Amino acid sequence: MILIADSGSTKTDWCLMATDQPLRYFTTEGYNPYFVDADYITTSVRNNLPADIDLRQIDTVYFYGAGCQDDNPEIMLNLLRNVFPFAKNIHAEVDLLAAARGLLGTQPGFAAILGTGTNTCLYNGTHITQNIDSLGFLLGDEGSGAAIGKNVLSDFLRQKMPAAVLQTFVATYGLSAGAVMHQVYSTPMPNRYCAGFAKFLTLPDMDTNYANNIVRNAFESFFQQLVTAYPQYTQYRFNCVGSVGFHFREILTAVAASFGMKTGRITCSLIEDLVQYHRTHELPVK
Repeated sequence: MILIADSGSTKTDWCLMATDQPLRYFTTEGYNPYFVDADYITTSVRNNLPADIDLRQIDTVYFYGAGCQDDNPEIMLNLLRNVFPFAKNIHAEVDLLAAARGLLGTQPGFAAILGTGTNTCLYNGTHITQNIDSLGFLLGDEGSGAAIGKNVLSDFLRQKMPAAVLQTFVATYGLSAGAVMHQVYSTPMPNRYCAGFAKFLTLPDMDTNYANNIVRNAFESFFQQLVTAYPQYTQYRFNCVGSVGFHFREILTAVAASFGMKTGRITCSLIEDLVQYHRTHELPVK
């Protein structure tokens, strides 16, 4: 059996592939080594795998994760070996490579992630050839759900929301300023917490001008700070995976066009594309 995982900071999409059996998809929380430690990830994966999966039958694991860069791939490899002790082949790669493989397959191009966090790259059909660091939740991640959520929270705390929007926010969340500050500064995974407030902008009775302005400004900052830093970026189509890019795809497409970039694929999940990729590409053992 082959187990494939595409993990962001908020959720992980999994697929179990077995010969002569239907594909089995399931979802767990996301795992990012920058925000939670190895013990937390190990325990969560073990507790959230479907109980009827026989770990002895899993031969190969392909794990793509947010934060799996620098020294973190080795951290993920070690904990995955503990969770799947019978697997002979275990791979841990950054989620950006999953985005490139899922969006582009073996074709060269530009790939981006716009979910809880952001990331971008140029891809030659095999490898990532250039990546401009998004700098993460505190220093960057422009255009992400976390960045959009931070702007929503900032408007709430500074009383900059239109009166009707403020009333809706208070009625929806019932938060005090102190509660928000505590969650952001004193609890684990503040990026996930902030990103949750991007959904506020999609409520049925939302002021569309307010919501669209926040999202448009976030995407414009994403292009200004990241996308336009790639040489000759307008020669590529903009391809993107992630819940934020997908749910606000009309605004994203318009912003991309304003920066002279045509839009390619914008999708919420790539787990089915990764399944297809790994059906036809066997990677070397690590």
